[in-house]
Amino acid sequence: MILKLLLIVGVITVVYMMFFKKKPSVTEEKKRKTTSNAKDSKDINELVKCETCGVYVELNEALLSNAKYYCCSECAQKGSL
Repeated sequence: MILKLLLIVGVITVVYMMFFKKKPSVTEEKKRKTTSNAKDSKDINELVKCETCGVYVELNEALLSNAKYYCCSECAQKGSL
């Protein structure tokens, strides 16, 4: 009886360790990647104002012409006239 109980507890422990317990080395690596990605995404998500129409666009989507940011090619053409 005791042997069966110990065997069941052992099997439950093994299943828990295999499927539910997270490995610390993997989570630490994910944390490092997440913090570095957060720093990078902060730069990417910076908003700049279009010189022609005043719309704010993300820095990675904005067009740069003559040291000024524009939201689209139409505004860039209007701004250069």
